[in-house]
Amino acid sequence: MPSFIIKKNDMKSATHTKSFELDVPIDKLFLLFSPEGEKLWVPGWDYKNIMGTTDLSEDYVFLTENHDHGTMNAIWIVKTYDPGSHLVQFYKIEPEHKLGIVTVKCSALGPSKTKIQVTYKYIALSKAGEIFVLGFSERDYENFIEEWQKLLSDYFEQKG
Repeated sequence: MPSFIIKKNDMKSATHTKSFELDVPIDKLFLLFSPEGEKLWVPGWDYKNIMGTTDLSEDYVFLTENHDHGTMNAIWIVKTYDPGSHLVQFYKIEPEHKLGIVTVKCSALGPSKTKIQVTYKYIALSKAGEIFVLGFSERDYENFIEEWQKLLSDYFEQKG
C-alpha cells in the first residue's frame, strides 16, 4: 500500500516522501535508479555523461536539461551510493533556482517484491526557487511518484 509523507519547513524548503511496492526482485529494480537505468523506463530521459563511465559511484556528476519539477538545466552529483543497502541519493543543482536532494531506498519484501521509497527535498536558492517550493504540492508529488510506479510496472511487463 502506498504511503505518503509531506514536510514543509518554510518558504525556503519542502520535502515529500512517497513509497510504493512492485513485484520485482530488488536487484533488478535498484539498477534502474541511475542515469543509464532511467533511460530504460523514463520516456525522453537522457543525460550528458561527463565522467566518461556509466559506473555509478559517489561524486559521479552528470547533467540534464528540462527534466522533472520545472527543471531547466541541472547538475546532478551522486551524494550517496550504497548498492549493498539499495540506497542512492543525488544532489540536483539548478543554479540560481533551487537545490534538490533526491533519495531512493529500496527494501526487499520477499524474493520477488520490493518497496521503493522516494524522497525529494527542495531548497530555494532564489525568489523563483521560493515560488517553486511554495507550489511543490503534495498532490503533484503524489502524481509524480504514481507515474514512476506505472512506468516501472510497464517496463517490467514489456520486458517479460
